[in-house]
Amino acid sequence: MSARRVSTTWISCLIIAIYSCKPATEENSVNTGTRSNIIFIFADDLGYNDLSCYGQTHFSTPNIDALASQGIRFTSFYTASPVCAPSRCGLMTGRDMGHALIRGNQQVPNRGGQLPLPDSAITVAEKLKEAGYATGMIGKWGLGNAVNSGNPLKQGFDFYYGYLDQILAHNAFPEFVLKNNDTIYLDNEVTYLSDTLWHEGLGSRSTKKVDYVQDLFTQEATLFISQHQDTSFFLYLPVIIPHSNGEALENEKNEAPSLGKFDDKPWNREQKAYAAMIDELDQSVGTIVNLVDSLGLGENTLIIFTSDNGPDTYEPIQMFNSNGPWRGHKRDLYEGGIRMPLVARWTGTISPGRESDHPSALWDFMPAFCEMARVEAPPNNGISLLPELRGEDQPRHDYLYWEFPIPYFWQALRMDQWKAVKKPDDNDTYQVELYNLQTDPGEENNVASEHPAIAVQMDSIMMNHRTSNQNFPSPFDQP
Repeated sequence: MSARRVSTTWISCLIIAIYSCKPATEENSVNTGTRSNIIFIFADDLGYNDLSCYGQTHFSTPNIDALASQGIRFTSFYTASPVCAPSRCGLMTGRDMGHALIRGNQQVPNRGGQLPLPDSAITVAEKLKEAGYATGMIGKWGLGNAVNSGNPLKQGFDFYYGYLDQILAHNAFPEFVLKNNDTIYLDNEVTYLSDTLWHEGLGSRSTKKVDYVQDLFTQEATLFISQHQDTSFFLYLPVIIPHSNGEALENEKNEAPSLGKFDDKPWNREQKAYAAMIDELDQSVGTIVNLVDSLGLGENTLIIFTSDNGPDTYEPIQMFNSNGPWRGHKRDLYEGGIRMPLVARWTGTISPGRESDHPSALWDFMPAFCEMARVEAPPNNGISLLPELRGEDQPRHDYLYWEFPIPYFWQALRMDQWKAVKKPDDNDTYQVELYNLQTDPGEENNVASEHPAIAVQMDSIMMNHRTSNQNFPSPFDQP
């Protein structure tokens, strides 16, 4: 890698070169008659209010806003978990946290990465590959590494590029990335921290910052799309923006290639870098969407943008109010930890400028994508979102369920306008909190004592919905 950043101009030239080499025949100009492409862009620790189309006023996200105006914006969409690995498991397997194989950020000892998906897992990538899709993952995986069953190449992906380990992914200027099990060294200089720390020496910070990984992700994504424009493809793009690097020095934890247009803002360095990261992500989205349109694939490509969990609690960025009107943040089950922005564009299928308050969740994409691919979905907890995208009658969930095991076990359930949260109090006694999201979206007023029958009903659902998981036990599991 040379000491440069990948510019959108360079990428545009590459696109033109690749596209102009193809003869202008009806056969390869558009994916006529094939199953629709899917591009799923998954931000990392991006809050509901971190996009200007959801209310952010300190900075703007014009390209993501354009996706929303050209398609649909959801206001009651939920992730699967308030942290990274289980939210990705929920997407890949279509399971909520009552049934998911991975329900927390559990590490495998001896620098083994995160708990891997087992061979028995059936991922959405496997189902799409079965239907003839080219499948690619570019970004952060977090569901296993190259030497175990969680390797993306063993879980349905034809191609991957980026990080398999979430801790390595804290550093946006890494020593290396992986490309189909091969190590690609970059021009950055990296210092790894002590192996006596919780991350066993995988945490790092860079002393020479040359190659910014988001630029590399954008470059690889444009190449993947261009190379597969004549067939159906699934591009899963789990980026690492705006996740901070907890192992970096103070005032350097938000890693952006430059402060850019925010350099003259009356903010501290971390605030400027946070805004710059999201601006970088927005530019990447614009580059990818422009490529799709330039290749004539807009009507045959569903583009989705969302986030894996709520924003972190890092004090310098609190001025941005990243969780918007919601209580909570990353690592908890109040709305701020799990209610996410979601925008989707599918030209000619999704009517532009729509807004949906339909309660839906990350696990709904497994049946939706299988329906698009015309393959049978494996057992899952989802309800296909395709009717809602198409403006048709959308079946509704009876309820949506979450659990989170760290640092203590707690549960949450949404049923219509009601939200139940169950966690231990100071005496380790579990109590059910009940909120009416219609009148109290900020979950400020616990009304369990006013509606005891509803609280009991929702507690019963939470107790009976989940299945046991030996890696993530519940205090309510039977001995």
